[in-house]
Amino acid sequence: MSRGALALVGSGEYLEAMAGLEASLLVGRPPRYVQIATAAVPDGPRVVAKWWRLGGEQARRLGVTAVTIDIASRDDANNPEVVEQIRGAGLIYLSGGKPDFLATTLRATLAATVIEEEWHGGAALAGCSAGAMVMAPTVPHIRRLGESETLGLNWTPHLRVIPHFDYFIGSDDTKVMDVLHSRDDAVVACGVDEMTALVHRDQEWRVAGEGCATLVIDGVIQRFSDGELIPLPRLN
Repeated sequence: MSRGALALVGSGEYLEAMAGLEASLLVGRPPRYVQIATAAVPDGPRVVAKWWRLGGEQARRLGVTAVTIDIASRDDANNPEVVEQIRGAGLIYLSGGKPDFLATTLRATLAATVIEEEWHGGAALAGCSAGAMVMAPTVPHIRRLGESETLGLNWTPHLRVIPHFDYFIGSDDTKVMDVLHSRDDAVVACGVDEMTALVHRDQEWRVAGEGCATLVIDGVIQRFSDGELIPLPRLN
């Protein structure tokens, strides 16, 4: 099988308003919705439990089985019994929280290897907020841009996203230009608004959701909305 779809989401994982997106990622795939809330671990067990609850509610709306993977440490991420539960997924979703913690916990682990294998084998893969940020080569600090960055998972080697873009950055063109200015000519930065996603299928990127995706192309700010093709690097 060819690699499954990829969704990089600005915010809104497991919410009813995003159910259509999540359903589309599961079309033609096993009804097994694997949910990984590792990014929420630093916020405590109640927050992790909240994500599990929301994920379970979304899975019931979609008529599929929610599979919560409890990865709170690198030991968990290298535990074959834990990681084996990822296999056979129709959709694997990395939800939001602390991107540095998520990247450090998953990078170069058995869990990361199996997620990538399942994705390349046809499962859809999605990441929201922190989950989207860690797929890039490095993870920027939204609130402290310019500081040293954490190594990411490098699943989108030529693309990184800034989630919650409308919330954190707004429409100030000077700020937009500064945030999306390329610090690496080989990597494109794209702002993704809340309740919005970049979706990669069939070697094309499209925007899905209520907001916009923002790029700087040849020094000009361009915004793309629901259903529009967006010129981002293809995944090889």
